Amino acid sequence: MDQEKFDEEFKKLWEESPLSHSDSEKEASWEQFRAKTFSEKKRKSKPWHLYAAASVLLFTLIGTGIYFNQETAAENIVLAENVIENTTSAIKHVVLPDSSKVELGPNSKIIYGNNFALNRKIEIDGEAYFKVKKDKQHPFQVFCDETTTTVLGTSFTVKESENEEVTVELFEGSVQMNIKGQNQKWILKPGDKFTYGNQTASVTEFSRFIDFDNEKLSVISQYIEENYSYKVNIPKENLNQKITIRINKKEDLKTILQLISEMYNLNFEINEDLKQITFQ
Repeated sequence: MDQEKFDEEFKKLWEESPLSHSDSEKEASWEQFRAKTFSEKKRKSKPWHLYAAASVLLFTLIGTGIYFNQETAAENIVLAENVIENTTSAIKHVVLPDSSKVELGPNSKIIYGNNFALNRKIEIDGEAYFKVKKDKQHPFQVFCDETTTTVLGTSFTVKESENEEVTVELFEGSVQMNIKGQNQKWILKPGDKFTYGNQTASVTEFSRFIDFDNEKLSVISQYIEENYSYKVNIPKENLNQKITIRINKKEDLKTILQLISEMYNLNFEINEDLKQITFQ
């Protein structure tokens, strides 16, 4: 995008300020901002669009964030008007506008635009598990630090540690990994773990499953409580019954409950208000 066209698009965003400002105030404010920010000297010495092509930038303009990543600015502008933050110690379940699902970890947040259904770009700070709805026409991209995860229809986790190491674990489907400033791409298959830190990338294997070998049902109920944030009530006469089962670590909760109910001829009821599961 040339500078003149960018100025026009940027000015449109500027003019979307609250109605309490008059047109003359908006025009004067824009001219003042433009003079300071896009001076000829700055254009020559600091070509912002080159920086935007090399990294993901987040800044605020009248409460509106804009993201840029690798491609031209026109193709990647995302209005960051939606911020969902989990300040609790439990997993927060989020349904995105395209019906994709997110399990947002404690002390984590995601940011995406109002046009998300058409421009499926999302930034994460912390840890989240994504179960993405397939849409070949609109790729799903997750930005975390210097990494970009492009989804090809799948479920996966993204986590950034305190030392800014990013890990992506793929449970189902396929994802493509890219790193800012590098041409290399990594295509992950289920069971692959991608790690990036200290400018070094690696792909290793991880276990997607957890095995319970002749364990009591009370152990399974504890696992559900810790990983799905639901209190589980099992009849006393069943608590010490043994079970041998392999579970995908990101298995749908209802699938686990149905397996238990069928194996022990129990019925279950889910109380979403109380976050409680009762077998009887």
